[in-house]
Amino acid sequence: MIKVEQISKSFRVKAPVDSAIATSILKEISFNIGRGDFVAVMGPSGSGKSTLLYSVSGMDQVTAGRIVFDGINLTEMNEESLAGLRLNKMGFVFQNAQMLKNLSLFDNLILPGLVAKKEKAQVIRNRARDLMKRMDIDGLGGRDIREVSGGQLQRASICRAMINNPEVLFLDEPTGALNSAATDQVLDILEALNDEGMTIMTVTHDPRVAVRAKKVIYIRDGEIAGEKELQAGANREQELEDWLKRV
Repeated sequence: MIKVEQISKSFRVKAPVDSAIATSILKEISFNIGRGDFVAVMGPSGSGKSTLLYSVSGMDQVTAGRIVFDGINLTEMNEESLAGLRLNKMGFVFQNAQMLKNLSLFDNLILPGLVAKKEKAQVIRNRARDLMKRMDIDGLGGRDIREVSGGQLQRASICRAMINNPEVLFLDEPTGALNSAATDQVLDILEALNDEGMTIMTVTHDPRVAVRAKKVIYIRDGEIAGEKELQAGANREQELEDWLKRV
């Protein structure tokens, strides 16, 4: 579904004298994400994992290499085409919910569907209600986004990300601002979505998130330091812990 081929990302910072120094963030990274995969990207702060997520999703441009999404080379698309692809084919969830304060929770959820104009407004509204019921936040649609808990707001973010029936979900530290109970609720939802066939790529520092994935990629200094396929079974936590110690 997604092929990442030798991508690099660098930027130039101005030096004290009139020159610039190139700083590399990603260095010739390659991996594949199959349809229905659940991939977690881990690594220390500053390792480049969020930059990798934004690059793979077309939110950021790479300096070199190719990113192919369902046969489409994202590195050859203009920004308008990329925006359309992200709106219609991808869903995004961030650590801090990016919602409009002047809209109700429900209106925030349906907004991407109304902008996409692929379906009638009533179809979008009905889907939003179904998603909210599934995420156990039905009845909260009329509230201001400041009138719900962090866990409820993050579940609403997943609803919004799903409103256009995306082919893949991209998540950047989706549980980083949540307590343990809310984290478990969000992870249960993501695992259920993946079991139903949703492709997921998430960046996380939390082993509790990574252990729900099918594959873990560890990034260090902009390079892949290791990849691990997690086997189904009761020993996944120990398996991941032992591998993280080695990598």
